[in-house]
Amino acid sequence: MSPSSSVPAAATATSKRIILVHGTGHGGWCWYKVATLLRAAGHRVDAPDLVASGADARTLRDAPTFEDYSRPLLDALRGHDDDRAVLVGHSFGGMSVALAAEELPEKVAAAVFVTAFMPDCARPRTRAIEDLPPLDWMDSVTDDGHAPPSVFLGPEFLRRQLYQLTPEEDYTLSQTLARVSSYYVADQQRRPPFSADRYGAVAKVYVVAKQDLAMIEEYQRKMIASIPVAEVREMEHADHMAMLSAPEELAGHLADIANTYA
Repeated sequence: MSPSSSVPAAATATSKRIILVHGTGHGGWCWYKVATLLRAAGHRVDAPDLVASGADARTLRDAPTFEDYSRPLLDALRGHDDDRAVLVGHSFGGMSVALAAEELPEKVAAAVFVTAFMPDCARPRTRAIEDLPPLDWMDSVTDDGHAPPSVFLGPEFLRRQLYQLTPEEDYTLSQTLARVSSYYVADQQRRPPFSADRYGAVAKVYVVAKQDLAMIEEYQRKMIASIPVAEVREMEHADHMAMLSAPEELAGHLADIANTYA
């Protein structure tokens, strides 16, 4: 079966709720291909802009804490009383998914990490970020004096480290929509580890992008080994931007996961 045929095959008559969470400097826009495929398969899909991301008009100073930044995701979960959602976090979006699972575990059918930071319950929340192998950030710009400390992922860094297998038009789109963001390390360090009876109890699925040059496969598997996961899936030809470099394959995985866990 080809990747493009996997989405219809995974669809069922029952609509599942899926929330797609973007990573640093991006927005809900980066999910446009996958969201379209999942909706065509019959699922209800949200891809919110977190604060100061994508088309959200606020600035980074309007989100001084990580919880402030993640508020649109938390509000999206609280806004539906009738069913649970499958949360899908990409890259730094995995931290927002973990926060949502900690705060509202009863609302989460499964937490899916697509080549994403996946914290454990035994160590500080930021350890997954701090354990990232040394990386050449190239033309990216950081400002530790900003409140919160800011990062802007440079165009050369994006092209070579994150988008190397992604179509050129999607890279061009990223350059139109890229935003300054933050990893909120100091803020998250002030919070206790995620709890085993809340975040730890939510079913987790990890999707490995084997061609990721930023969060390399070895690092992804190190996170997988640090906390129980229900399932691990692999994408052989996906770079860090798996939703853009292999959208049909990723949508097929997510539809199947939603049908399994929701």
